[in-house]
Amino acid sequence: MKDYKRLTIGLLTLQGDFERHRHQLELLGAVSKDVRLSGDLAGLDGLIIPGGESTTMNILMDRFDLRRPLLDFAREHPVYGTCAGMIMLAKNIENNLSGVSPLGLMDIDVNRNGYGRQIYSFEDELEVHLNGVPKKIKAAFIRAPRITRVGEAVQVLAEYRGQPVFVRQDNILASSFHTELDDDITVLKYFADNFF
Repeated sequence: MKDYKRLTIGLLTLQGDFERHRHQLELLGAVSKDVRLSGDLAGLDGLIIPGGESTTMNILMDRFDLRRPLLDFAREHPVYGTCAGMIMLAKNIENNLSGVSPLGLMDIDVNRNGYGRQIYSFEDELEVHLNGVPKKIKAAFIRAPRITRVGEAVQVLAEYRGQPVFVRQDNILASSFHTELDDDITVLKYFADNFF
């Protein structure tokens, strides 16, 4: 896709770092729209579920009756989840002491905070494989989930120290890390070019 201004991408703005995703969508030239209620999904081409706190996101998703509408939307539209967004997209959460109910849209299992608590957050360079071409990106792991199982239908696009951190299944894309913290839109452009 080259005419990004024709894309309207929703940002799940219940909680989390959605403003940085909005900034990157502006850099791409796409239109962003806040999603807090089910009616906000109307007319969207796709959706980004940002990082944040998955327990709070889970509670608010149910409080605003968004769970079923999100599942229905994701059956027909592209969805990209980063960090807590990946947790919400997963099939299962290991050691789920907070009782988060993931959407189960991607056949992966995750361990929340699998790369450590806030104090252990870090940035590193990753090699991602986008359309068969390796590219280097900067990735921030902030209380990041660790993928512990990958289903057969899931394609691994990047690994960190031998473990998958960036995955795709059909119309769903997810990363353990944040790429929206600076102005590098490599991952967002991949999402726009390959999912619409």
